[in-house]
Formats: sequence, C-alpha cells, structure tokens
Amino acid sequence: MEVSDRFPAFRLKDEDGMEFDSSFLEGMRYVIYFYSKDNTPGCTKEAEEFSAMFPKLTMRNIPVIGVSRDSPESHRRFIDSKGLKVKLLSDPDHSLMEQVGAWGEKKMYGKVVQGTIRSTFIVGRDGIVEAAWRNVKVAGHVEKVVDKALSLSKNRIV
Repeated sequence: MEVSDRFPAFRLKDEDGMEFDSSFLEGMRYVIYFYSKDNTPGCTKEAEEFSAMFPKLTMRNIPVIGVSRDSPESHRRFIDSKGLKVKLLSDPDHSLMEQVGAWGEKKMYGKVVQGTIRSTFIVGRDGIVEAAWRNVKVAGHVEKVVDKALSLSKNRIV
C-alpha cells in the first residue's frame, strides 16, 4: 500500500465486539495504524500519544484507528486501563494487515519472524492513501502523522 493507492474496504470487530465497516468512514479523512500487541511498551506509547492528540484531530473530524491481532476483549481492557481515545480493531487472521503490507517478515531479537510491521496510513476522504509510513519507530512518529494529517486538511471544509 503506497500513496495514491485505494485503501481496501474492511470489516473488523472493534473493542466492543461490534462489527466496524470501513464504509462508516466514507467521506472522511482518517488515520489507521497497525501495531503488534496491546499493553506492550512501544504499542502503549503509540496509542497513548495518538490519544493525547485526539482533541486536535477531532476538531478536524479525523478519527484514529489502531489495528492488531488482539481480541476485542483485549482491546477493551487496553483502552480502559490506559484511558485511550482511539478506536481499536481486531484482525486475528491478519487479512487486512496482509492487504496493506503491514504483515510479513521482520527481525525480532535477531531472529526473522512473521508478524505485524508497524505501519501508519492517512486515508483521504476519497479512500485514497495520502501518506504512508512503514517500519515505524514510535519516538516522534505520532507527531509527524498528526502534523501531516492537519496539513492535508488545512483550509479545507471538513
């Protein structure tokens, strides 16, 4: 998945076990990020930083959605324990992750494994990817994403 590609349609369960259909996002710009696991240090930091930016993004009607293989129940506990403001979706068979290139080989503790490749996308109102980050390092990442999302929506009716 690269800039100017159409982001795939998806249906995944959210933190409440309800089906979340990407058609709910039609006509909206949104941030969707893929992470490895609830309650791990880097993933927690990323979710907390996106949650801290929630007011800035909400003012521009830009939702933030996190996706991992964790269950809806795990997502609910993660949100509740950390006071998160992001929507979390469960992709247990990593089908959406595979479609967008957020699943594959990566090095972990010196070994090559299959898993989630931390990735973030900004998807425009027309469903086209406007920005993409791969192999994300958490430090400073959320600020870059938010700055880009706000610059894309600046001076546009939301």
